[in-house]
Amino acid sequence: MTTNTDRGALEALLFVSDEPASAASLAHILDRTEAEVADMLTELAAEYVADERGFQLREVAGGWRLYTHPAYHELVEGYVLSWDTRRLSQAALEALAVIAYHQPVTRVGINAVRGVNSEAVISSLIEKGLVREMGRDKTQGNAILYGTTQSFLEKFGLKDLRGLPALEDFAPDEEAQESIRLRLGAGASAADALNPDEDDELLYGSADEDLAMASDSDETDTSPVDPAFDGELDRDDALELVEELEDVEELD
Repeated sequence: MTTNTDRGALEALLFVSDEPASAASLAHILDRTEAEVADMLTELAAEYVADERGFQLREVAGGWRLYTHPAYHELVEGYVLSWDTRRLSQAALEALAVIAYHQPVTRVGINAVRGVNSEAVISSLIEKGLVREMGRDKTQGNAILYGTTQSFLEKFGLKDLRGLPALEDFAPDEEAQESIRLRLGAGASAADALNPDEDDELLYGSADEDLAMASDSDETDTSPVDPAFDGELDRDDALELVEELEDVEELD
């Protein structure tokens, strides 16, 4: 039986956690079963929504974490920006959007979509822990392949990459899509260039479902785009996309 003490202890643990806490780890600390803690987490999340609290409990990146309520995003943003010196620039958000939707992708591929050199912003994203090196593309001179991190999921409040805003909402017309395919072809990554470990599969899903790989069925469409997203992204749409990402980004 769940008691108020159990709930209070669970809230305290969630409050001090600096990363998503799994039901299993919380159950171990509380000396409860994982099923019991999972039920408590679900109940707390529903309770916060029903009571219109200023914070929410969300399941993200394999665990549970407290986030500020989206309704108060502008207030929180204004407060945090008074001391936050690590805010992402427009260029960094634009590059991050390209990586998020086309990963794993090389710097050449990112440059092809953005139309500018992205080396500096990629380095900045890596420094902030939002982007990581995922491997090498042997088909393109051993070029580094980039992808997003677990921290990216946490910062944007995503359970996994399937939670990204639907790319088709930003897709250009078919002619522009074909142009983007050709440009991305210069920086597309080969499917056999990666050897994702178990942590990657837990975070992003299986390589077949969640890692964007080059297509063998279309000679021109070699962009490493997840099959779930059938649109393409060009510079203008990237600008629209980063605005959408800014809207869903939560400040914890």
